[in-house]
Amino acid sequence: MTPLAAVVLAAGKGKRMESDLPKVLQQMAGLPIVEHVLGTLEALTPERTIVVIGHQADRVRQALAERKVTFVEQTEQLGTGHAVSLTRPELTGFSGIVLVLVGDAPLLRPGTLKAMCEQHTREQAACTVLTTRLEDPSGYGRIIRDPSGDVEAIVEHRDATPEQLRVAEINSGIIAFDSERLWEHIDRLERGNTQAEYYLTDLVEIFRAAGLRVTAWCVDDPWEVMGINSREHLAELERIYMENRLSEKEIDSR
Repeated sequence: MTPLAAVVLAAGKGKRMESDLPKVLQQMAGLPIVEHVLGTLEALTPERTIVVIGHQADRVRQALAERKVTFVEQTEQLGTGHAVSLTRPELTGFSGIVLVLVGDAPLLRPGTLKAMCEQHTREQAACTVLTTRLEDPSGYGRIIRDPSGDVEAIVEHRDATPEQLRVAEINSGIIAFDSERLWEHIDRLERGNTQAEYYLTDLVEIFRAAGLRVTAWCVDDPWEVMGINSREHLAELERIYMENRLSEKEIDSR
């Protein structure tokens, strides 16, 4: 497998959780949400794992003190592109896939990440986006594909046209990058959007304009890539997690 480094985005506050606790430290099945993400990553044996922290950074550091990860602090919340750019010094000398994950998607499976990275390598893509399809994609960035099936753009909901809003395929926030292409182009990101943030997803159009290929790996089970946005959402994901564990135990006992 192509050498792998992982960047876990865990700097957000999670205002809708109505809790002083950072969102990634909310408990699911007895563990902080971000621990589930890091546990999934272990199966891929990344050469380096970097966790980008921000809100209550010291608290997150303490919670993950036993993990062999490198922490990078994002003191200003200037978007996902800015967060990833801050990890560049820690990835000096690394060549391979830089896998960017969100820290609040606890149902993600190792097999999905492996399949995505394998396709990324096979297709020689500049980046590969993990996607899924939703009956109601409201609020999510839409995947705009070209006639060949490659990804042409990722358009945030608030920036989308009425036609783009009808697209059901959405961005999970999990993206595999060719390290060389990532650092070659990330400084071209701009803040010309309604949030005045550096969107990592804008690299899709930058890559395309440079003649580089962008692919997608679409997951059948939407819950696998869903981040947690509320306490109700957390309870629902925990229920699904426990059901899946029971099913796995039943299979193992046969």
